[in-house]
Amino acid sequence: MKTMPTFDSLMNPLLQALAELGGSGSIDEIYKKVAEIQNINDEILSIPHNPDKSNQTEVAYRLAWARTYLKKYGLLENSSRGIWTLTQKGKEQKKVDTSEVLKIVRELDKKEPHLKNKKESENIELEDDDAPEEVKAWREELHHLLTQEITPDAFERLAQRLLRESGFVQVEVTGKTGDGGIDGKGIARINGLMSFHVIFQCKKYQGSVSAGEIRDFRGAMVGRADKGLFITTGTFTSAAIKEATRDGAPPVDLIDGDNLAEKLKELNLGVKTKMIEEVNLDKEWFLNL
Repeated sequence: MKTMPTFDSLMNPLLQALAELGGSGSIDEIYKKVAEIQNINDEILSIPHNPDKSNQTEVAYRLAWARTYLKKYGLLENSSRGIWTLTQKGKEQKKVDTSEVLKIVRELDKKEPHLKNKKESENIELEDDDAPEEVKAWREELHHLLTQEITPDAFERLAQRLLRESGFVQVEVTGKTGDGGIDGKGIARINGLMSFHVIFQCKKYQGSVSAGEIRDFRGAMVGRADKGLFITTGTFTSAAIKEATRDGAPPVDLIDGDNLAEKLKELNLGVKTKMIEEVNLDKEWFLNL
């Protein structure tokens, strides 16, 4: 596919993708499968939606809207872990009339008070303010902070801290220029029994990392480590992902901007999660005293 697909044109490929994935899938799995079904090339997949706010690609943004509409239509549901699943109705209805989905969902939205003033676009183009439910403000703020405000050196130190907090030992930032992009090294310990020497590269980036950059990185790590780790604030093209897992080549693990944000949140590194206390009375407990 050489042109950017509209979000409504992704609805049926999305249903097909989930069916082929066994009825459920993560956002990444769905993204890759839809790109495969639609034969969307890397040039289109690399186009960012809003690089100042997130590392999300335009295709991912439109696919998020397709999921949101199909959920409201009753064909999809999602868990707190980000897994999307076909409902029973979704399993039975393998294809939809997209114009019908648009009509029904927009009628539902008009009935909700907070959506009454929502602008509608005749050509089904999306407004930046109409963020799908997965897009969170903290992610946008974090992306801007990492790509625009901190220095490359600070980003390398962040990667060092992230690896240490994840159980790596002897983590060093080398930062040598002309060294194939190698920014540091460390040792990954597994259950205190096994260890792997890992070389990592950090890329403060708003675009997509290409397969060529993965090959260059792998070339620099051969003979120096068991595994490679490529960390970016951006995304990876589908060709880069294939290159990272190519048979017969030293493995390279990939961490994109979304994975990085979730890991920082999980480890409580600069991303604080506030828990709201909810108090409920157990009336039966008192009555049984």
